[in-house]
Amino acid sequence: MAKEGSQLVHDDNKQEGSEMLMRNPVYVLNTLSKNTIKENYKFKRLYRNLYNPEFYYKGYQEIYANPGNMTRGTINNTVDGFSKNRVSKIINNIKNGNYKPTPVKRVYIDKKGSKKKRPLGVPTFDDKLVQLVIKYILEAIYEPNFSENSHGFRKNRGCHTALKQIKKSGNGTKWFIEGDIQGFFDNIDHHILIDLLRKRINDETLIGLIWKFLRAGYMEDWQFHKTFSGTPQGGILSPLLANIYLNELDIYMEKYAEKFGKGQPKDREVDKRYQYLHLKIKRGRKKADLLREQGKHNEAQELIKQVNEWVKERGQRPYYNPMSDKFKSLKYVRYADDFIVMIIGSKDDAKAIKSDIAQFLNEELKLTLSEEKTLITHSSKKATFLGYNVNITRNELFTKYSVKGAKRRHHNLKVRLEIPHEAWRNKLLALNVLEMKYVNGKETWKPKHRPEMAHLDDLEILHNYVLQIRGMYNYYKYAVNSTVLQKFSYVLEYSMYKTFANKYKSSIGKIKGKYCKNGVFIVNYKDKKGKQHSHSFYREGFRTVDITKMKTQENNIDNLLASRVHMSTTSLMDRLSANKCEHCGKTDSNLVMHHVRKMKDVEKGKAKWQKLMIARRRKTLAVCEDCHNEIHYDMRVELIAKNRKK
Repeated sequence: MAKEGSQLVHDDNKQEGSEMLMRNPVYVLNTLSKNTIKENYKFKRLYRNLYNPEFYYKGYQEIYANPGNMTRGTINNTVDGFSKNRVSKIINNIKNGNYKPTPVKRVYIDKKGSKKKRPLGVPTFDDKLVQLVIKYILEAIYEPNFSENSHGFRKNRGCHTALKQIKKSGNGTKWFIEGDIQGFFDNIDHHILIDLLRKRINDETLIGLIWKFLRAGYMEDWQFHKTFSGTPQGGILSPLLANIYLNELDIYMEKYAEKFGKGQPKDREVDKRYQYLHLKIKRGRKKADLLREQGKHNEAQELIKQVNEWVKERGQRPYYNPMSDKFKSLKYVRYADDFIVMIIGSKDDAKAIKSDIAQFLNEELKLTLSEEKTLITHSSKKATFLGYNVNITRNELFTKYSVKGAKRRHHNLKVRLEIPHEAWRNKLLALNVLEMKYVNGKETWKPKHRPEMAHLDDLEILHNYVLQIRGMYNYYKYAVNSTVLQKFSYVLEYSMYKTFANKYKSSIGKIKGKYCKNGVFIVNYKDKKGKQHSHSFYREGFRTVDITKMKTQENNIDNLLASRVHMSTTSLMDRLSANKCEHCGKTDSNLVMHHVRKMKDVEKGKAKWQKLMIARRRKTLAVCEDCHNEIHYDMRVELIAKNRKK
């Protein structure tokens, strides 16, 4: 009997372990991704995954630290107060079909590189969480089949992988098409998007929930506005839905490239001028040798000078005729709604391709290709993509040997990536560290101090300036002219000196004398244990890095998910599951997670809960509901006291 009983316990444990594995989000997503490679496979019963609380816990762990989650939407629903009970309420509403996304709060933020502002939606935290669970499901289905030419909002991909593809595949390009889709995110047709989802998904309940998010609308100046097109404003789901939508363009362009392509590079005829010069050089050298034999050394020398001129001219010409129509090629790279087409062909080819893309977008996706902003640019000039200037070099030459060992001079028609002057200048202006003046018609630059930093400690000021330099270099380190950022760094360095001088009512000379050691600006500080440390100004250089050698992890969702199947529950959820209040120690109450936007909000606090957060260096505290109410009461009292002081 003992054996039978132990066997029953063993079977129960095995069954429980199996059920836990089946509930594990990573296991579920891994199963979905394996089916997505099956052609014409349609996914059913996906909606039931939204009943699984583990998906919400996973989502919470992923996004809880984002300060934006403390921003209120149209109702007071933020990450603060997250709990298992809150997840249960969400799931119950989803099960009953009563879940209704809240209209987002519309705010306006500065538009990069423009004085205009762009709208941004602020959803509630619960809506973000539900969108994130839907995103997990859709991503497992669609990500493995997305185009290799798509780089925006995808795992292990980004701006740099897009630029790397351009660098590797764009050599020899004659014409660029810089694609610009008018108001893409606001003009996605809901009906077309839903039809695209239905190609892979046979679950109208899930489709219906996505439809609710698309039509949730937004609030502006306390007025409700319906949304008839576009993706959810500010939504976590928006980038993925945009990629699903524009994957149709990716497929179209890949098929178009196959039809457009013609021949091989070697099929092109040799350039006639190159042939002519080659023959002149050969004959000239023979004649010079003959003149020397005849003792006519001066004439031979003059002829050799002429031959050298022909050699120089030949070196400036490509071996193959660049205008040959025996070889054509089209390459396409997309990042979100920005794309670039690289063409080896004629300008008429480029015009026809642009027209065909515009027609496809209009007829199939109800989108408009901007006629004015979609530029056709010759590769000797500079196209713009993802903040970089892109063109083809024509002044660098290399020698290539044929099978028979003969030398052939080739143009080094390779892609060149540059940082535009406007990029780093405008960044300095945006940071308000540069004053530009015109003196006698000449532009002069003068670094400015940043008065808004006067209240920060020395380390924070230094750290802020270093971050700006490092961030700029990390993005533009693949530009051939990346060393121009030394000028960017110089302006920021002297802006920093002026900021310190303003803070201490001193001069640049005195500040440098106090902080600089061996020409390097250094701030000393102590950590919590009293150990001495130092932080210096940026001195790591601005060398150009070869983007083709940039390492990226293989974007294989099967491997990615399989490696995490046995992942344990998160530390945050462990703390909520402990059922012990981290504030009062009570063990008989459901816990909620208290959040603050940043540690600075509690650093000078004297309340017990503030001291606990300071001691743990955490922006979260798992507390019972009574303590959470008490904490919010303290916060309201503190806010009233601050307002009275003002």
